[in-house]
Amino acid sequence: MDISKEVNFIWNIADKLRGAYTSDKYKDVIIPMVILRRFECALADTKNKVLEMYNSNKNCPATVLKQLSGYKFYNTSKFDLKELRNDQNNIKANLKNYIDGFSDNIKEIFENLEFQKQIDKMSKENCLFSIIKAFSELDLDPKIVPNHTMGYIFEELIRKFSENAEAGDHYTGRDIIALMVDILLFGVDIQGDNKVISVLDQACGTGGMLSIANEKLKAQNNKAQIYLYGQEINGESYAICKADILIKGQNEKNILKTDTLKNNEFPNEKFDFIIENPPFGTSWGGEKAKDGVEDAVKLAYESKSRFLAGLPAKSDAQLLFLQSALEKVKDNGKIAIIQNGSPLFSGDTTSGESQIRRYLLENDYIDSIIALPTDLFYNTGIATYIWILRKSKPNERKGKLALIDASSFYIKLRKSMGNKRNELNEQNIAQITQIYKDFKENEHCKIYTNSEFIYKEYTIMTPLQKSYTITDESLESLKSAFYSDTKITELENKDELTQKEQKELSKQKEAKELASVIISKLNNHKDGKKYLNKDEFISFLKQILDIKDTKTLDKIAKIFSRDDDEAQIQRDKKGEIIYDKDSRDSEIININANIDEYMKSEVLPHLPLAKAFDEGKIGAEIPFTRYFYKYQSPKSTDEIKLEFKNLEKEAIKLESGIFDEN
Repeated sequence: MDISKEVNFIWNIADKLRGAYTSDKYKDVIIPMVILRRFECALADTKNKVLEMYNSNKNCPATVLKQLSGYKFYNTSKFDLKELRNDQNNIKANLKNYIDGFSDNIKEIFENLEFQKQIDKMSKENCLFSIIKAFSELDLDPKIVPNHTMGYIFEELIRKFSENAEAGDHYTGRDIIALMVDILLFGVDIQGDNKVISVLDQACGTGGMLSIANEKLKAQNNKAQIYLYGQEINGESYAICKADILIKGQNEKNILKTDTLKNNEFPNEKFDFIIENPPFGTSWGGEKAKDGVEDAVKLAYESKSRFLAGLPAKSDAQLLFLQSALEKVKDNGKIAIIQNGSPLFSGDTTSGESQIRRYLLENDYIDSIIALPTDLFYNTGIATYIWILRKSKPNERKGKLALIDASSFYIKLRKSMGNKRNELNEQNIAQITQIYKDFKENEHCKIYTNSEFIYKEYTIMTPLQKSYTITDESLESLKSAFYSDTKITELENKDELTQKEQKELSKQKEAKELASVIISKLNNHKDGKKYLNKDEFISFLKQILDIKDTKTLDKIAKIFSRDDDEAQIQRDKKGEIIYDKDSRDSEIININANIDEYMKSEVLPHLPLAKAFDEGKIGAEIPFTRYFYKYQSPKSTDEIKLEFKNLEKEAIKLESGIFDEN
């Protein structure tokens, strides 16, 4: 779609702000002015009818004025942008009067855009008139520029204005959204006269996902009643989304300026489709979280109103958005949500992330995960994935999860747009959607049962085998094990000690004295003798040191010990083998695998005396890239030699060119 004429026109207007604004602040004027002009063009045909009614009855109900305007908003001011040009001396006051004449739902949009401040600033900087004049010549009549075209214009403007935004604030291109919607609509019945369909985006931004979902739903069933719902925390994005929703004739009360994590909006609604791209790496807890969010999230988890599967690491809220969507989708509905790689594998076995994945798999909620090409987003080039979730799968998909590698389906842009170097064209979208629909294994699609990604973690330990030898090094270690010279000096140099510090000093000195006695007695037994049995060494210590306290003797023995495969395996009083906690390691195996068989094949050949301990740790991980890894054999020696020779020839050629006097 060619929108270059409109976008270039608007960018030329932005140049009029040069000097008064820095380029990164142009959007503070341009976005509200585009919205203002769009509303003005939409109301142009019915403006006189509204004015006549309003002027004849200042108390005329808002519902009547909306009916006359043909939209869910209106304006009762005599001004428009062209009229404002006729009184340059009072243009600031008249513009404010014009905005104040809008219905309350429109005034709220300009309040969120903080446009009053920009009017004052433009007036002060003497550029208000030129901006008003330029925008009055921009034709954004919905009959000439339909809603989907206006969406593209907004997309391009927002993209340009957000090129320096943080990677987590990425703007979702229409190509990605189109793919998400096509996949969402497959397998769901949306036909029938007066079919009611609801769509929610919990991080709706400027409303791109809702707009495209609306367009595609209408294209498949133009008799359907479609209701769009959105939540957005950023005031500017919220204002743009609300403006777009109003032009579409949707209920603007369904678009809320709110923190999705903090506030459980639409608590009594269930939705047919949920589509969203929540921010990556946004903190929901700790110092970096917004006020009140952590408490609200924990309360929702504890009360089981949302976040039923658990809480992820406080540094990343992606899996909270996913759970919130799952709580709000209908039993026969579908979810498409974009995530980065972290939710697939981050966290250890008992972590919140692992347990959330386990919950999703055990409840059979994950339909498919689709790897997108990199460099699709304007502000980040990282790998991203579309998660498709549903509570009720068709029979052929039950208990299964499809991994789709769509990373090779894209075209290169002729010119990069920020970090966006790649794009999905119609053919790419159709190919990926068809792979999803077919639900068949091929080079781009792998299908597994849910249990493939659920694992059990076992603790592996070897028997405790220690030998004991008295050496100079171990005698020196004995000092630090009993006392601290630094601590003693620190306490002795204090002018006044508390009662607790006095006890600590006495304890340290007693320990030092005991250590000195032990070292003195053992110093004569540095004969290199190695004890392979702990009981024998303890008996030796008792004899030499005249110490009967078992804990002290064990403490001393440990200092002189070292791992030794020749030593006798230690046992407890019941004769049971004592396993060495320092040898503790872990093995992760599939939940359906047999641990005894696994030990025989994978562990015992290397550690014949090892034993696996089941501590009840079950987790889940979806190592996506591992399933699509393709081995590439290394280059042969001859190939490498040839490359070196060619490089050598090239270097000689370059050198001769530099130093050849001729």
